[in-house]
Amino acid sequence: MIRPFACVLAVLAMVTLGACSAPPPATGDEVQRLAAEIQSLGPDIDPEEANRAASITYAYTAQLVQEYEITDPPLIHNAKVNKGLRPRGLCWHWAEDIERRLRQENFQTLTLHRAIANADNPFRIDHSTAIISRKGESMYDGIVLDPWRYGGVLYWSPLVEDTRYEWVPREVVLEKRRQEQLAELTPAFNE
Repeated sequence: MIRPFACVLAVLAMVTLGACSAPPPATGDEVQRLAAEIQSLGPDIDPEEANRAASITYAYTAQLVQEYEITDPPLIHNAKVNKGLRPRGLCWHWAEDIERRLRQENFQTLTLHRAIANADNPFRIDHSTAIISRKGESMYDGIVLDPWRYGGVLYWSPLVEDTRYEWVPREVVLEKRRQEQLAELTPAFNE
């Protein structure tokens, strides 16, 4: 009886300690794969910009993991942020900070976008992300950069292959919300 209980305690201790560890650092292969995917957005993408964007995205994700004090899966971390136990780390914080950092590079062949998913789904929480695309192209032709999804481990893929979320341009979602709020504030004028 004591032996099975000890095994259960050992497993719980490993799970608990494992949850407190930082995400693994990015390998050069991961950075190069993202750089190659960015480069594949078009023949006029500057290879140096693609490499720089990939490298910065991975490095800045690792920096934000430390700054946000990430020790838990995303939804648990969200609860800690909302209770004031962590400084930042909601999905929109990741998207805002990644976008801001990449914009500092003044890319000439790449463009950054923001998107929101689940805004119209009452059964799921909104999710925000940054997207990088070829200059002049829409976000739908870009690559999702989502460090929130796996708690500080960068997820990326072409937007069209990201079947987990239906991404909508952030400005479209925010405008719809503004219109809904305006309609709620002025019901007498709508009759």
